[in-house]
Amino acid sequence: MPKKTIRDLDVRSKRVLVRVDFNVPLKDGTVLDDTRIQAALPTIQYLIDSGAKVILMSHLGRPKGKPDPAYKMDPVARRLEELLGRKVKKIDFCVGPEAEKAVGEMAEGDVLLLENTRFYPGETSSDPEFARELASLGDIFVNDAFGAAHRAHASTYGVAEYLPTAAGFLMEKEISIMDKILKEPERPLTAVVGGAKIADKMSVLLNFMNHVDYLVIGGGVANTFLKAMGYEVGKSLVEDEKILSAQEIIDSSKMNGVKLFLPEDVVIAKEIDPNAETKVVPVDSIPKNMMVLDIGPKTAKKYSEIIRSSNSAVWVGPMGVFEYDAFAGGTKAVAEAVASVPYSLVGGGDSAAAAEKMGVADRITHISTGGGASLKYLGGEELPGITVIMEKDPDKVELKN
Repeated sequence: MPKKTIRDLDVRSKRVLVRVDFNVPLKDGTVLDDTRIQAALPTIQYLIDSGAKVILMSHLGRPKGKPDPAYKMDPVARRLEELLGRKVKKIDFCVGPEAEKAVGEMAEGDVLLLENTRFYPGETSSDPEFARELASLGDIFVNDAFGAAHRAHASTYGVAEYLPTAAGFLMEKEISIMDKILKEPERPLTAVVGGAKIADKMSVLLNFMNHVDYLVIGGGVANTFLKAMGYEVGKSLVEDEKILSAQEIIDSSKMNGVKLFLPEDVVIAKEIDPNAETKVVPVDSIPKNMMVLDIGPKTAKKYSEIIRSSNSAVWVGPMGVFEYDAFAGGTKAVAEAVASVPYSLVGGGDSAAAAEKMGVADRITHISTGGGASLKYLGGEELPGITVIMEKDPDKVELKN
């Protein structure tokens, strides 16, 4: 059933507590990448225009449950002010008398940013008392932090025990796009799965067996599949404990009519080094003293053709060590192919970084703001931060004052 969004609630004059994902990179007190801040702007601006008192909360980094000057929210507040073109008041607390006073002084349309929620040990432990204190600052809770929705923390999950809860526009968009890919895709649908490890993508691979037409595999994930098929993979990254899981995916693809593609050739080197001597070899000719660091040109060409023949594509994980140009060819080819598909989704994290580096980000239908969250959602798992959002009642119309 669809989730309620801020459109379904009367927010005028209400204290609206909004969980955003402002976990952005900082350097020398400056925000290096404001993508996540910009992604939250539609929700924030809507609440401002609707006369709400907007109280924002987010985590930033991993400060280990206590204040750390390196992770204060002040640089975020300054950047948010610039983007909104209006004053954003930032305080040094999340709860307590100072927070209560700041909220009590707010007028309609004001924006207040609380301090880093992870400065409090009760955040990650989802302490009910900390969640209750946070909730006491608001009349309504809006979760717009898809990137943190897979964590059952006080500010993403616990607060909903005490307040009516709705989704912000970013959360709504993330859910809508992923649901379309999984449930109503324009076919054929191709999934591209790469990255370092198969372990964190196992649920995704299994769930894709019920949804996709083509599955192409690269990155370190492919090494485990190749070893499962009996190939020598040298010193390559391999998860021996997941070889049976890889075989399970191979068998499942045959049973479900999913066309599974693995590398035919690979780029190898003796070490992960931008200046390493590289060589392209067929997958049945990988020396024991070498490691696979990218898919080969023949595979890249084939994968590109498969992706370009699709009407929908979802991409999670690069094809190689794309940070170095010597091993970026496969990822570049896949990125350009995915960008050419009418409906495309990139699952955050390293894939998002790869899309940016390859210059195709502006041609992707949607790049998820949540790496771990997108993997879990695409894997069919329930996300705590989404489960607590109220469901729409199809038989009732929300009454507004």
